[in-house]
Amino acid sequence: MTNRRRFLQAAVSLALATRLPGARAATYDLIIRGGRVIDPSVGLDAVRDVAIAGGRIAAVASDVGDDADEVLDASGRIVAPGLIDIHTHAGRDAAAPPLALADGVTGFVDAGSAGADNIDAIAVVIRSAPQTGCALVHIARTGVTGDGELNDINAANVALAQGAIARHRDVVAGVKIRLSESVAGSNDLEALRRAQEAARPFGLPVMAHVGQNYSPMRAILPLLKRGDIVTHMYAPPPHGILDDDGQLLADVAAARRRGVIFDFGNGVVGHFTWDMVQRSAEQGFWPDTLSTDWNVMSSTTGVVDFPNVMSKFLMLGMPLADVIACATVNAARTFPVFEDRGTLNVGAPADIAVMELRDGEFEFVDNFEGTRTGRERLFPSATVLGGSVVGTEDQ
Repeated sequence: MTNRRRFLQAAVSLALATRLPGARAATYDLIIRGGRVIDPSVGLDAVRDVAIAGGRIAAVASDVGDDADEVLDASGRIVAPGLIDIHTHAGRDAAAPPLALADGVTGFVDAGSAGADNIDAIAVVIRSAPQTGCALVHIARTGVTGDGELNDINAANVALAQGAIARHRDVVAGVKIRLSESVAGSNDLEALRRAQEAARPFGLPVMAHVGQNYSPMRAILPLLKRGDIVTHMYAPPPHGILDDDGQLLADVAAARRRGVIFDFGNGVVGHFTWDMVQRSAEQGFWPDTLSTDWNVMSSTTGVVDFPNVMSKFLMLGMPLADVIACATVNAARTFPVFEDRGTLNVGAPADIAVMELRDGEFEFVDNFEGTRTGRERLFPSATVLGGSVVGTEDQ
């Protein structure tokens, strides 16, 4: 059986072989020249050229030549797989996906903006987005509200959620639930059971928003299966991932071992403190994935953009390659829609984020107005989507 790599390589060969006859065509459509290529999917961190043909990666080498229709100079920049943000609210507004794309986000998940009552509108936005996107349907039929969408347990309607999934199987990639006490109160565990029931027939994951829950983590985590996602993993007490002495709960470590994914989820209200991140990191409990909880107003908050959120972890001591892995290959593994993304392997779709790592003094903010200063920050420089340059820092 032809394996995935051979299939992708064959796709590139076909693209090269089927160019228009007649006048000689360039070997490549685009060369990204001389950047520091960081591709954690293959353990690469070196200055390389990246050549693209037919919308796919055709070569990654120290010198791919000059035979291209277009050359993008990436000298002094980082060239990485396109960023995949698994917790956004980009489906709320048709203007949102292009804004995220300009920040290097070539794949996104709308994480529960809508439930069964309003998922249709979200699906329209996602289908029209320039980049790959998907949605998590909220188990609350209303989607996210400002007044506690699960305080009435009747809002967690399994049949309606399953109907929404069935209507939009091309878009819906999982189920979302918010478990904070202000959202669900004492209904949190029952609502989580219903979220699992809604997802089960489709084999979909559940993303659980945690933070200041009514129920402790030791009651929540057993209800999560392999491939489910805990977002806002560094939410402070009560009922966070650390005990009263600041030690990582054994239940949390056990959940990760059995395949539960822990996601950062920056957001703006109640989701992380520097102290929670630092205490967890000192015990080796870094995120599996980084995400922003982004919306069209994020540039005016402590989120700013995805590269800024990634930079917070550089400041905290996470190695650059690990930070990029959390935003690319690790994120790609969470949902099948991204299974061929998050890599610069030959044959993969040519979705690429070009970023500048600047030295200086940069202030970063947590969700409680705590500030810390870092010496490095990533800035979006250019985005390549499907082999075409769709945005640069000058645009």
